[in-house]
Amino acid sequence: MQQTADTILNVKGLRTVFRVRAGEVTAVNGIDLSVAAGETLALVGESGSGKSVTSLSVMRLLTRKIGTIAAGSVQLRRKDGRVRDLVSLSEDEMRSIRGDDIGMVFQEPMSSLNPVYTIGDQISEPIRIHRWADRKSAMDAAISLLDSVGIPDAARRVKQYPHELSGGMRQRATIAMALACDPTLLIADEPTTALDVTIQAQILDLLQKLQRERGMAMLFVTHNLGVVAEIAHRVAVMYAGRIVETGPVAEVFRKPKHPYTMGLLASMPKLGDATRMKQAGEKLTAIPGVVPSLMNMPTGCAFEPRCRFATEDCRKTVPPLFDVDAQHKSRCIHWQEI
Repeated sequence: MQQTADTILNVKGLRTVFRVRAGEVTAVNGIDLSVAAGETLALVGESGSGKSVTSLSVMRLLTRKIGTIAAGSVQLRRKDGRVRDLVSLSEDEMRSIRGDDIGMVFQEPMSSLNPVYTIGDQISEPIRIHRWADRKSAMDAAISLLDSVGIPDAARRVKQYPHELSGGMRQRATIAMALACDPTLLIADEPTTALDVTIQAQILDLLQKLQRERGMAMLFVTHNLGVVAEIAHRVAVMYAGRIVETGPVAEVFRKPKHPYTMGLLASMPKLGDATRMKQAGEKLTAIPGVVPSLMNMPTGCAFEPRCRFATEDCRKTVPPLFDVDAQHKSRCIHWQEI
């Protein structure tokens, strides 16, 4: 997607490295992505593919002296219309953006909520910091936010601590905290993983409702293709630190052009599969092998050791992203044959 006046986030050539005893390893390797106002881009892949590192890089929340952005730009269109490259900003400038222009919902609400502060204190904090609101005004706003995310009896809930809420209510509270200052971009890092399927559906419906009301851009990180089909407009499939396929969700799901995407889709169980497969003595489809170690990456295509379409040419160089059409791209030299 090309940058337009509606583009909120535009990432170009992002490369993130981590320093370990054996040297440096590249966790995110030259990725490009963009998200427009009112749009949801899903970042999907197995554990270790670089999804969460990408979101932490955008937020500049990498562990100091260990993880660093080695190259690329992360351009954000702020509320006032100015476009800033987050990579070049100081830590003080980033603090003014986190919680204001960008909100983030983390995977496990108990790790993102402080157990010794009330829900109200934690939701009202960004309002007091970024809006210079007094305590009463900020707490009134927190009550309104809890009400907007579907928590009943919000005036009582703001006085409670995280351990007094259920998992679903805690996640709703973290969403309220992320939206406290009406951000232009919301990053949701696997926000439904720790929840049961019924609560997952409620949280997804809530995020879609809030996005429609606020018109914000959303970067949704997940490993669940079912969630991608439910919530996203476009999808970027990551593998070993690179985007291997990207395009509109319907097109990528209907006509995948990368073997890894095909494997992910084939491994999704369908309604009725359990009974049929048990009767036939079959097993669920799985992608053979594992994601390669960052310390020992293949010289060519990173997916080559696990790919049934691999040839000698796949082992020579890392393939570029080929244009399947104007919006659909695949990092596979055999995409036309597939």
